[in-house]
Amino acid sequence: MKILIMGLPGSGKTWLAEWLHVELNCAWFNADKVRSMANDWEFDFPARMRQARRMKNLADFEKNLGQTVICDFVCPVELTRTIFEPDFIIWMDTIEEGRFEDTNNIFERPDEVDLHIDRFITKEEVANIAKLIEGERDV
Repeated sequence: MKILIMGLPGSGKTWLAEWLHVELNCAWFNADKVRSMANDWEFDFPARMRQARRMKNLADFEKNLGQTVICDFVCPVELTRTIFEPDFIIWMDTIEEGRFEDTNNIFERPDEVDLHIDRFITKEEVANIAKLIEGERDV
């Protein structure tokens, strides 16, 4: 299963991914770390598509090994989400604007998600999210 945790910069994606990957005992790829490894810090439209493909390739590798994998990245437009092909989407909708104006300007609110989080949550609530996902994994 490929889990996408998406939302504006500063919405809590990485925090949730950090705790959720422990609860689920799964792989986790953070977009900033992946960008750092690729030394790719461009954010124009082609770079955002490239990053979506990069995250997809990493996640697909783990999924093809039978592993659950979490990827946390902005995934700002529908096309990046389509490229990534998540099995489960968590939208961190906790802030009105992120710290980068260019990202705020292009961000498209997703039409369909599996879990919409509209407030900052506690570590204890992460366990409930893990149980929800575990139920989806068993299907």
